[in-house]
Amino acid sequence: MTRLLLPLVLLAAPAVAQTVEERLNDYPTAARADYVFACMATNGQGRDVLEKCACSIDTIASILPYDQYVEAETVLSMRLTGGERMSIFRSAAFANTIVADLRRAQAEAEIICF
Repeated sequence: MTRLLLPLVLLAAPAVAQTVEERLNDYPTAARADYVFACMATNGQGRDVLEKCACSIDTIASILPYDQYVEAETVLSMRLTGGERMSIFRSAAFANTIVADLRRAQAEAEIICF
C-alpha cells in the first residue's frame, strides 16, 4: 500500500526550489566538456591540466548558475562581433555586470584550481 501512496504524494507536492546539489549540477555535460576542451587547449594537454580545468568549471558552476554563465558567454561572443548594433554589448552597464560576474567566478576558479 505504501508503494501506491508515494507516487500520489509526489504528484500532490508543490514545486520546490532547486536543492543545493541540483544547483551545483545545473550545467549540461556538453557545456562542461566545451569548457574543459578550451581550457586544455589554452593550458596544455596533460592529465594534471585536465583535472585543473575540470576543477575550474566545477568551481564556476558552484558560483554562477548556468543561465548566468550562458548570458555572460553570449555577451562576450557578441562583443567579438563588429558593427554599430553590437556596441550595446561593449558599453551597457547590464552587459558589463554580467561579464564581471563571470570574470570573478573565473578568478576564484583560477585561485582554487591552478
